[in-house]
Amino acid sequence: MKMNMQTIGMTLVFALTLGVVEITAAGTDITKPKGPTAKGVDPDIIGEETAVLAQAPQVPPPVKRTHATKVNVKIEVREVVKKMADGVDYLFWTFGGDVPGSFIRIREGDLVEFTLANHPSSKMPHNIDLHAVTGPGGGAASSFTAPGHSSQFSFKALNPGLYVYHCATAPVPMHVGNGMYGLILVEPKEGLPPVDREYYVMQGDFYTTGKFGAEGLQTFDQEKATDERPTYVVFNGAVGALVGDKAITAKVGETVRLYVGNGGPNLLSSFHVIGEIFDRVYPEGGTLVAQKNVQTTLVPAGGSAIVEFKVEVPGTFIIVDHSLSRAFNKGALGMLKVAGPENLLVYSGKEVDAVYLGRQAAAGSESEKKVASLQAQMKEAIKTDPRIASLTKEIQVEKGKQVFMQTCFVCHQIDGQGIPSQIPPLAKSDFLMAEKERAVRIVLQGQTGELTVNGKKFNGTMIPLNYLPDEDIANVLTYVRNSFGNSGDSVSVTEVRRIRSEAPPPPANPFE
Repeated sequence: MKMNMQTIGMTLVFALTLGVVEITAAGTDITKPKGPTAKGVDPDIIGEETAVLAQAPQVPPPVKRTHATKVNVKIEVREVVKKMADGVDYLFWTFGGDVPGSFIRIREGDLVEFTLANHPSSKMPHNIDLHAVTGPGGGAASSFTAPGHSSQFSFKALNPGLYVYHCATAPVPMHVGNGMYGLILVEPKEGLPPVDREYYVMQGDFYTTGKFGAEGLQTFDQEKATDERPTYVVFNGAVGALVGDKAITAKVGETVRLYVGNGGPNLLSSFHVIGEIFDRVYPEGGTLVAQKNVQTTLVPAGGSAIVEFKVEVPGTFIIVDHSLSRAFNKGALGMLKVAGPENLLVYSGKEVDAVYLGRQAAAGSESEKKVASLQAQMKEAIKTDPRIASLTKEIQVEKGKQVFMQTCFVCHQIDGQGIPSQIPPLAKSDFLMAEKERAVRIVLQGQTGELTVNGKKFNGTMIPLNYLPDEDIANVLTYVRNSFGNSGDSVSVTEVRRIRSEAPPPPANPFE
C-alpha cells in the first residue's frame, strides 16, 4: 500500500516526537525502536550528595570536597503572584518560587543529575537551559516539562565559572521576562579564594502593561518587551528587594564577594557600588581575575560577573545599575550596610548616604509599610464608619513622603529646612501654605525669580516637575503641607489635573 507524502511527513514527525527514529546511511527507518543507551561509569566520580540550594541574596556554602561527586539537583517551577513594587503585583514564572531562581553551587568535574519538576498549578510547560551544560540547548532539549510532570537529565560540569540558567521554552523572551532565570556556580577544582561574605545579586528587566508604580496585578506587555522598553529594572525580582531591612550587610575590614547575574531578557547592566571600588573582577563569569580596581563593570544579558572588594569604612553603600534612570526611576537599586568603627584616614566627613536612596530610602521602606497598614485600616473603615476621608489623607501623606525622598529632599533637605540663602524652606512656610493652587502651579511649571519665605528673600530657579504623574504631585504636596510644622488640607488628583490642563502653552521658538 502506498503512502502519500503528507502521511509520511506526519508519521515521521510523530516518530521523532516519540524518539523512535533511527537515521542510517541508507535513509530513515521509522520502524526500528531506539533502544536505551547505557550510562558509562565515570571513574572520577566518588560518592553522591544532594545539592544545597539558596535563595537570593544568600548563596550556598563553598564546596569543601577535593574530589568530584554525583550531585542531585531538583528545582520546581512555580507560577506565583508576588510583589513587584509597593502596591504592585505580578504573575512571576519562577525556578524555586522566587526571582531569581535558586543559586546552585557545584564543583568542576561533578556529575549532576538534574530534575526539573513543573508544579501541577502551572498553566505553561517550561524547561531549563543551563549555560554550564555542554549539550544541546544546555539541557533545554531534555527538560521540556508539562504542568504536573518532571524531567531528568545528567551532565558533567566540564568548565568552571559562574553561569546563568533560564527557561528556553517559546516564546523565550516572555518566559525569561517573567522571571525565569538564576545562577549556577561551578567552582574550580582548587576552589575560590576565601572571603568573609558572599551574596547573590541578579538584575532583570520587566515589561508590564501599566506604568511604573501603577497599582494592582500587572501582566506582561509583549509590545514593550519587543521594543525593549522595560517598565521595571530591578535586582532580585522586585523594587526594594535589597533595601532597608532587606539590605545585604558586612563589617568594616571584611572582604565581600558578589555573584552578579543579568537575566535580561534584553538590557545590559552597568553594575556599580557607590562609594566602593572592586578590588578584583572576574568578568563575564570566568575564573580569571582580569581586572583590578574597577569602578563599574558591564554584565551582559544572559551573563554574569564576580566582584570582590574590602569594605574599609562604615555606612550604607548603594548598589545600582549605573544607567541611572533605571536605578532611580525603575528600581535597580540596592544597599550594602557596613557596620564598624570609623576610619578617618580613609574617609573623613559627614556620611550622607540618603542622597542616593530615592524612593527606596530606609524612610521610604518604613513609609511603604505604613501605607499598607493604613490601606488595611481604610478597607475596614469603609465597613464601619466615616473615617475614610481621614485615612485617605494619611495614605496620601505617606505616599507623598516616598515621592519627596525620591525627588525633592536633596534640595529642600530631609527636615524641610532648605539651604540658607539658596533654597527656601518648606518647614513652617508661610509662602507654601498661603495658596494651595500656587504650590501646584510651581511644581508643574517651575519657579524663577525673587520670592519671600518667612520674611527672607530668595532668588533662584526651580525646574518644573511636570514629568511626575498627577497622583505623585498631589501626594507630595499633601505631604509637605502636613509635615515640617505645616498643617493643611490635602491636594487632590483632580485639582492637579485641572491646573495642568490650564497651563499656558510653551513659548514660541524665536528661531523658527
